[in-house]
Amino acid sequence: MGALSGRTALVTGGGRGIGRAISERLGRDGARVAVHYGHDEAAAKETVAAIEAAGGTAFTVRAELGVPGDAEALWAAFDEQAAGLDVLVNNAGINKAVDGTLKGIGELAEEDFDRLFAVNTKAPFFLVQRGLSRLRDGGRIVNVSTGLTRGAAKPELIAYAMSKGAVDVFTSTLAKDLGPRGITVNAVAPGAVDTDMNAGWLRGESNAAARERLRGLSPLGRVAGGAEIADIVAFLASDDSRWVTGQWIDATGGGLL
Repeated sequence: MGALSGRTALVTGGGRGIGRAISERLGRDGARVAVHYGHDEAAAKETVAAIEAAGGTAFTVRAELGVPGDAEALWAAFDEQAAGLDVLVNNAGINKAVDGTLKGIGELAEEDFDRLFAVNTKAPFFLVQRGLSRLRDGGRIVNVSTGLTRGAAKPELIAYAMSKGAVDVFTSTLAKDLGPRGITVNAVAPGAVDTDMNAGWLRGESNAAARERLRGLSPLGRVAGGAEIADIVAFLASDDSRWVTGQWIDATGGGLL
């Protein structure tokens, strides 16, 4: 019996990167995992297959986030395959402008700003709002934030950090609101993680210097993979975290010290 046996979990952006690591870990802990995706169906199906190969159960849920009606579309797709929810992980997020580049205040267009907040801030808010009737008492909500909201400022990520700062406030306030139902709400804040999203500047011989600089930010002297973040989320999703709520968990490997 795993720590989450008999429970259902939903991980937004659960098919790739940190989201995939979280989905697979919750699956190993016994949860039936809804692997949400917006566009990459193949990656979501691969994640489901990996969970099933390890003896777990999972299914995909498609809904594009950051567009009108996204929460309703996601829950409609979820309801077709599950009745009720125990763990909601708001992992899906973006940090780049519409053209796929990082931009500071001098270059970021209004549409870029609106898109960042629509995906990173508005979508989690309304996913929770529309999902509260499905979330069982004693459930768990875990929001993925970023170490940038309390660490060294990066001008090229100003709007991204602002959007996640709102998620931090959402986390602490929601914890008070849902406490009477025994539902805990916490935020996990990673630093840069070795995933496909960061492969372009972090992996390969040409990026050895960047990887070495990142390694040096942590007293532990290494770069995190998705599993490091997933293991923290798994704790927050379990009964072991029942006395932890409204917290911002530094998941930078000590990078903010």
